[in-house]
Amino acid sequence: MEMQWLRTFSDAAETLNFRKTSERLMLSQPSVTVHIRQLEEYLGIRLFDRIKNRVVLTEEGRHFKQQVDALVEKFDSTVDELQSFAQGYRRKWTIAISPLMAETVLPYILKSFTKAHPDLELVIRVEESEAIEALVESGEVSAGVSALAPTKRMTRHEVVYEDPLLLIVPRDAYDDERGPLVSGREIFQENFIFTHHHPVFWEELLVKLRVQLPGIRTMRVTQAYIAKRFIQEGLGVSFLPKSMVRRELIEGRLMEAHFDLFALPSVATYFLSRTMGELEEDFLKRIRSVYFQ
Repeated sequence: MEMQWLRTFSDAAETLNFRKTSERLMLSQPSVTVHIRQLEEYLGIRLFDRIKNRVVLTEEGRHFKQQVDALVEKFDSTVDELQSFAQGYRRKWTIAISPLMAETVLPYILKSFTKAHPDLELVIRVEESEAIEALVESGEVSAGVSALAPTKRMTRHEVVYEDPLLLIVPRDAYDDERGPLVSGREIFQENFIFTHHHPVFWEELLVKLRVQLPGIRTMRVTQAYIAKRFIQEGLGVSFLPKSMVRRELIEGRLMEAHFDLFALPSVATYFLSRTMGELEEDFLKRIRSVYFQ
């Protein structure tokens, strides 16, 4: 029996369409048919019934699919583990990190963290903050960096840093010394406000803005890096955490506008884990070391 027969059967049992299976597995349709026939001959059991132009699983086929799926998954994970071992990895550590944090904090610490732990296979999952606590709680990941505090007692958390919000606008034709003071009211009359790219502050902030500035125009953009790009292209403005735009402000690709209609909130970044071991403590320390106001 060949592993490819089992892969073909598993996919065909899901699609119940040999043409779709051939496309998904990048095989010819006759090859799919041959794999299924060879598997049935090897087992001495019919796995599919052919009814006119349709295929359906037999009772034995439905039972076998569960076993095959588990076998293929185990085989793939074993191969992955062997390849990791061959690369020198002896441990595996998985962390979930929100897109906002992945773009700002993560690049600064990856090089030093992996260098400090050369035997560690680091797996990074970029997940929305709303999903990270459940991943940590279930043990699917070892730790998480999230814009949301956990709600369950079993999940430990620490505030990594507090981040002030800034009103970010496109770079204008003036330099910082000769240019006129940018007015928040004028900005909102002339531009869209990109919203909902952070899971915490937008609902309350929009209520206050609409009280102060009736008629503002908003556009929901759910990823912060997209909001930044839109601002750079002159399509609108937004409120973003300082750490998110620090590099762009220094390099002159974006500009902070004066905002005095009301006090803007700060937002926190949280480190989540079920235990605080060597790797968790080191990763947290490195995140804190690269953040600065």
